[in-house]
Amino acid sequence: MTGGSMGSQPAPASDASRKPMSPSERLDAIDVLRGVALFGVLAMNIVTIFRISIFALFLPNVERAGPLDQVVAAVLTVMVELKAFSLLSLLFGVGLAIQFERLAGNARRMILLVRRLLVLLAIGLVHLYLIWNGDILVEYALAGFVVLLFLGGPRWLMAGAALLLLGLYVTMPLLSPIVPLPGAAEMAALAAEATRVYGTGGFFDVLAFRIREVPAIFPLHVMVFPRTVALFLIGALAWRSGVLRRASANRRLLFVIATSAILLGGGLSLSAARQEFFDWPSLGRARFLVEELGVVVMSLGYAAAVIAAVNLPGGRRMLGWAAPLGRMAFTNYLAQSVICGWIFYGYGLGQFGRLGVTATLAIGIFVCHAGGVQRLVAAPLSVRSGRVALALVHVWGTAADPGNGQFSHHARDYSSLMRAPIPKLRSASSGSRPSGYG
Repeated sequence: MTGGSMGSQPAPASDASRKPMSPSERLDAIDVLRGVALFGVLAMNIVTIFRISIFALFLPNVERAGPLDQVVAAVLTVMVELKAFSLLSLLFGVGLAIQFERLAGNARRMILLVRRLLVLLAIGLVHLYLIWNGDILVEYALAGFVVLLFLGGPRWLMAGAALLLLGLYVTMPLLSPIVPLPGAAEMAALAAEATRVYGTGGFFDVLAFRIREVPAIFPLHVMVFPRTVALFLIGALAWRSGVLRRASANRRLLFVIATSAILLGGGLSLSAARQEFFDWPSLGRARFLVEELGVVVMSLGYAAAVIAAVNLPGGRRMLGWAAPLGRMAFTNYLAQSVICGWIFYGYGLGQFGRLGVTATLAIGIFVCHAGGVQRLVAAPLSVRSGRVALALVHVWGTAADPGNGQFSHHARDYSSLMRAPIPKLRSASSGSRPSGYG
C-alpha cells in the first residue's frame, strides 16, 4: 500500500470523527471488507460445488444429514449464502470505479481498462476449462465491459440502470428462460456422473467431464448476469458517492445502517426459507423476490458493519486477519481452485461426495486461516509479469499507484465464485427440497 497498515496506530478518536478517511485507511477498510467477502465465498464454494455436484443442489432428497450438519447448513443459508458473493460483486464495482478515477486525464483510459478486462477474460477461460468450471472471472470480465459504459455517466443513470437490472433479475422466474436449464433427469445423470468422475477419476478424466459440464452450467450464468452488472454498478456508485471516503466521520450512521439492514435482510432470508426451516407454507412465486431482496439488503448491511468496525481500534484488531486475504484476493481465488481440486478430486485425495457440510467447512476455515492458500501459490502468482497482469490483479484489489505505474496490491471480487446456494440438507424424516440456483 501507499501508506499505513492494519497494524498502524489509529488516529485519535477526536480527530477521526472530524476528518475523512486517509487513502491508506480507506484501502485498509476495502481490503478488510474484500477479505471478509472472499472468506465467505471460499466457504460456500467448498461446502457446495467442490463437495458435491452443482446439479445435486437442484434435486430433491440430495443427501441425508445429521443434526449438526443441518444446523451449520441453516446458518450458512441465512447468514452467508449469496451474501458473500453479492458483497464481492459490489467490491468489484468499487475497484472498477477506483481505476476509472485514478486514470482520469489519461487519454488511453478506456483502452487500458478494456485491455485489463480482456486479460481477466482470458485467465477466466483458462481457469474455467482447465482448473474449475465454477469460475466467475469470465462473467465478471463480461459484466465489467457493460459497466465501463456507465462509469463516465451521471450517477442517476448508474442508479437507474442498477434498479432496472435488479428488477429484471427478480422477475426472471416469471419469464421464459433465455437459455433453459437442463431437465431434472439430465441433472440427476450429471450429478451421478460427477460423483463418479470427480471422486475417482484421474486428471484427464476430470478435465474431460469438466469441459462437458460447461454448457449445462452456462444457463446459470445467463440467469445471474443482470444481478452481477447491477451489483457492479451499485459498488461503483457507492465509491462515486463518497460514502467510503468519509466512513470515519459517519461511523454512527454506518452502524445504524448495518444493524437495520442485517436485521431486515436476515428476516427476509428466514421468510424465504420458511418452508424448509419451519414447515410453514411456501411463499410461492414471491419467494425468489423476497430471497433476493434479503441478499442485497443484508450484503449492504455487512459492508456498512465492516467499514464502520475497521474505523474503531478494537474492530481493526478483530478484523485484521481479513486484510491479507483481501490484498491477495485474485491470487487466493485462483489458489482455492487448485487446493480444493486436490482435496476433492480423484487425482488428489478424492473426497468428492464423501464429506458432510461441517467437516468440509472446517477444512475451508483451516485452509484460509492457516494461510495455506497464500503459502502454496502466492509466490508463483504474485510474480510481477508486466503492467497488464498487475492491473488485472488490481481490478480485484485496490487502486493503482499513480506515482510509478505499479500497483499497490491485489485482487477483487468473485465470486464462486459461482452463486450456487447451500444445499438444503434433509434429515431422515424430512423431505425438503433445495432452493434453486441464486
